[in-house]
Amino acid sequence: MATLFSSIIAGDIPGRFVWEDDDVVAFLTIAPVTQGHTLVVPRAEIDQWQDVDPVTFGSLTNVAQTVGKAVRSAFDAPRAGLLIAGLEVPHLHLHVFPAYDMGNFDISGADPSPTTESLDEAQEKIKAALTALGHGQHVPAR
Repeated sequence: MATLFSSIIAGDIPGRFVWEDDDVVAFLTIAPVTQGHTLVVPRAEIDQWQDVDPVTFGSLTNVAQTVGKAVRSAFDAPRAGLLIAGLEVPHLHLHVFPAYDMGNFDISGADPSPTTESLDEAQEKIKAALTALGHGQHVPAR
């Protein structure tokens, strides 16, 4: 069964992508806990993180780590948060976000209506940081 994320990955629904490779994509969430909150998602439709094969999980965490470095740099954050929740969409995804305090780890406090400008600015900052970190080959034009 196709998920909302599958539709975003396929381009049927718009998304603000910051990373693309053969197995993994990363795009901004529409409900960020902090500006720069990014979802790292396998292209394969996998629901539970416990069911993902180790190679794909390794790819996901490698991309999440790279995106984490980028969001820390782009938003001058002391930490990058990483969460696996999975209750919102039945498609495995890792939440990566600039973290300034423990309250940032509460997804229920996410902003349900960030401005278009805020999301666009976050996308550009993360893409620039990924490029500066030497990952420009994975930064999409879209």
